[in-house]
Amino acid sequence: MAAVEISVSKTINAPIEKVWALISDLESMGKRSPQCKVMKVVGGAPRKGSWTINLNRKGLLWWPTWSVVTAWDSLKTLEFKIPLNSSRWRFELTCDEPNSIGGHPKTTVTHKRLVDGNTTAVSRALVSVALGGEKSFETDLRAGMEQTLESLAKEAESTEKINP
Repeated sequence: MAAVEISVSKTINAPIEKVWALISDLESMGKRSPQCKVMKVVGGAPRKGSWTINLNRKGLLWWPTWSVVTAWDSLKTLEFKIPLNSSRWRFELTCDEPNSIGGHPKTTVTHKRLVDGNTTAVSRALVSVALGGEKSFETDLRAGMEQTLESLAKEAESTEKINP
């Protein structure tokens, strides 16, 4: 049975508006995530109810998925569900007090993979046969989520201006 929740958090030395602008740019997901290499929004700007077409990769294996945005609460929460495996991917943002080094605001991002009950039979079979089994796959997911937040932090903490 899939883990109900995999969760990682990172405090980023950047204002919440800058972090949200990066996270809510779904089409840039592929440059931060080691697994989701392409995420294309279908039908205009992303919002709750939007669909995406995705291309994932692990090693030599590539596979397509699609998702629907299930939560879009500006500066707070972004979530999308992958119908193929019944998982939900969530980003939660909280604005922290200014840091002690120069007073710049900080944002904590919590990145979660949530499963209500279990993933689909198709997903369980693919994970078992092609992705190293559930435990190995979930270990890789956690590491990938940490890498995604590290990449997000590096980008958000850069001096480059981002228009939210």
